[in-house]
Amino acid sequence: MLKIKDYIIKKNVHIYRHGGLNIAYDVNSGSLHVLDDHTYALIEEMKDLQDQDPNMLLAGEKLLAKVGKNLSATVKKEILSELEELQNQSLLFSQEAEETEPCYPDPPLIKAICLHVAHDCNLRCLYCFAGTGSFKGQRELMTSETGKRALDFLLKHSGNRRQCEVDFFGGEPLLNMSVIKELITYGKTVAQQAGKKIKFTLTTNAVLLDKTIADYLEKEGVSVVLSLDGRKEVNDRMRPFPNGKGSYDNIVPQILYFTKLRPGSSPYAVGQYYYVRGTYTRYNTDFYKDVLHMADLGIKRISVEPVIASPNHDYAFREEDIDKIKESYDILGEKLLEYRQKGQEFSFFHFNAGLDEGPCLPKRLSGCGAGHEYVAISPDGSIYPCHQFVGQEEYKLGTVYQDNPLKRELMQKFRGAHVYNKKDCRICWARFSCSGGCHAANAAFSGELTKVYSLGCELQKKRLEVAYYLKIKEAQQIETI
Repeated sequence: MLKIKDYIIKKNVHIYRHGGLNIAYDVNSGSLHVLDDHTYALIEEMKDLQDQDPNMLLAGEKLLAKVGKNLSATVKKEILSELEELQNQSLLFSQEAEETEPCYPDPPLIKAICLHVAHDCNLRCLYCFAGTGSFKGQRELMTSETGKRALDFLLKHSGNRRQCEVDFFGGEPLLNMSVIKELITYGKTVAQQAGKKIKFTLTTNAVLLDKTIADYLEKEGVSVVLSLDGRKEVNDRMRPFPNGKGSYDNIVPQILYFTKLRPGSSPYAVGQYYYVRGTYTRYNTDFYKDVLHMADLGIKRISVEPVIASPNHDYAFREEDIDKIKESYDILGEKLLEYRQKGQEFSFFHFNAGLDEGPCLPKRLSGCGAGHEYVAISPDGSIYPCHQFVGQEEYKLGTVYQDNPLKRELMQKFRGAHVYNKKDCRICWARFSCSGGCHAANAAFSGELTKVYSLGCELQKKRLEVAYYLKIKEAQQIETI
């Protein structure tokens, strides 16, 4: 018999309809299933009964006896028998993962740093969380001395990790290209001496990404994230130069030159890769058109993310925008399938569910590791939990100019911001996929690391639903070959 006593179905089995399919996602095993109408309705009925009557949670046999009265006894028996078999195989209604605190090393191991080599920018993007590059402080560039201290800090605090990561960030990092080159040379040398390797990434608006710099980054194996919001009118509205002129015409040729250097970039952003990353606002809730515009340009690796902004900004989302945003994700999923069939395949980062390649459970609980595995370092050497906390003094962890720079109490606060310490996440079906959302967004909208940003949560769940649907369609296509 199907065992559902003390088993909260809506927490552990997510069912939804998408693209004409009835889909079930088993939260604890990560398995996906396509259900017939009767099975879908029966599971939905069980879930609703548990919601309506909490006593049903304790009475598994009684609940099973009560549901499915519109089915024949034979059909109901067959469905429950199939569900029981799947449960025995830990594929559906699988045992809930035991709640446990993630186990972290002591002292903490830093595996990656976001190196702010420039707190200045040659664009004035309207939605910039960094105060158009200055992080609301003075505009400055990192010196090579501070950068080298930051790399030494990373290698010293990475313990026995063989692979470390450095992301050159800004502002616009290419404003400080001479220091970047010096740090890449220095980093490779000291990493080799320490028996390690450093993977370098650079995030750029592409204004200064001429052929010489592009070829250098390719030669050095630096992964690159390039900024473009999509269609010319969309990009230029939000990403102008200081004089108000749009940036699209300047950057697109340079982005296309670089992307052609790396036709084999991974859709999962591993190895030596590129990504073209954009931001959508309430001005373009039809952002699927921007993704397709980039795909039509020949860009194969695309990420477009919702703006995070306080409600007083005119480009910030309103409640009435949510349905339009979700519709865009639905359309984008179908378009991705259409392009694939036409031989114009591209990857949309947030649809890369990676169910069979995902991280281990402790990583799924804690997310990105900001504040204890990953930190950001500003031009003056100050250390913060991530790039979005830079300049917020209450989150300053220390400085690379100190022998023991990291505030342990603050690091512990970030270590404790995992899904089991977030009330909304504990009962959410997406808890092992989104890891409780972005710490910075949570802090910005609620003032607390452990209280989730509700809009971000809702959109993340929508992206996951489309991603799982695409995973199923991919498997179905393989079966028909």
